[in-house]
Amino acid sequence: MTAALDLSFLSLAEKDALILAQAEQLSAQAAQVTALQAQIAALEAKLGQPPKTPDNSSLPPSKGEKPNRSERRAKRRQSHAGVARALAANPDHVVEASAETCPHCAHTLSQADQCEMVMHDHIELPPIRPVITRVHRHRGFCPACQGRFCAPAPPGLEAGSPFGPGLCALIVHLHTTQAVGFERLARLLDEVFGVTISEGALLNILGRAKAPLVRPAEPIAAPVRASAVVGSDETTARVAGKTWWQWVLLCSRAICHVIVPSRAATVIEDFLEGHRPQIWMADRYAAQTGHGAARQLCLAHYADLRVMPTSLSQSAWTAVIAAAGAA
Repeated sequence: MTAALDLSFLSLAEKDALILAQAEQLSAQAAQVTALQAQIAALEAKLGQPPKTPDNSSLPPSKGEKPNRSERRAKRRQSHAGVARALAANPDHVVEASAETCPHCAHTLSQADQCEMVMHDHIELPPIRPVITRVHRHRGFCPACQGRFCAPAPPGLEAGSPFGPGLCALIVHLHTTQAVGFERLARLLDEVFGVTISEGALLNILGRAKAPLVRPAEPIAAPVRASAVVGSDETTARVAGKTWWQWVLLCSRAICHVIVPSRAATVIEDFLEGHRPQIWMADRYAAQTGHGAARQLCLAHYADLRVMPTSLSQSAWTAVIAAAGAA
């Protein structure tokens, strides 16, 4: 225990000064105790929580603990069977490779010493070059009537465009499906296939391909016109350097694209040819309204999906969907 202080020799003023000094000290100690208690409470709150790592916090990977090399080797995953490319079912050529001598001692080997076999495929493209057919059409004068004649060209080798249907189909595919532009397409045909062709010739080939591609469009559009539920949308498309509109009209069985220089409601009216679906699904654009008995707005155009107004009840939707499935 601390011995009691003898204050008998102090005057009243000195005792007052001592009391004030001790009061300031007690106040500072009380503030320190409060701060320490708050720190202890914060530490106790963290007890039981996982430490912060790059996996569960915003710490960068460099701040994470690095396992020792021995630990990393111990956690190495077990090996598994590799996956190789499957061998071709019907190879075009088969090469038999037999060893003539042992690679270790140079002993002469026979076919009987090589009872096992290891197989692999080697895949390569053949040299690509165009097949050019020269057509000689003989002509002359008939000895009977003296009329001038010229032999007709064989079927499929008529005069006109020198490019065959296979080459034209490849050009249409690369330009329309793979989006290869005219300049790159002409260069690709020259460098890969050895076919020299101008950009103007490419444009003519695509122009001639229009009619054969338009004919199958009508069977695609027919199911859309007859469907009870039809959806539509439109977006811009560049045609010959001008802005056109690409309309998409679809049902559960078919999708039809219509590219025209108009965004008016008459595009849909002309396509439907008098058909009026039970439900028309589209966005808020005015030209896409009034084409069906009821209209369902596109759900993607709602800012808040928790409030989805609809013109049909659930029972009406069920009946229409059942009818569309039966059709």
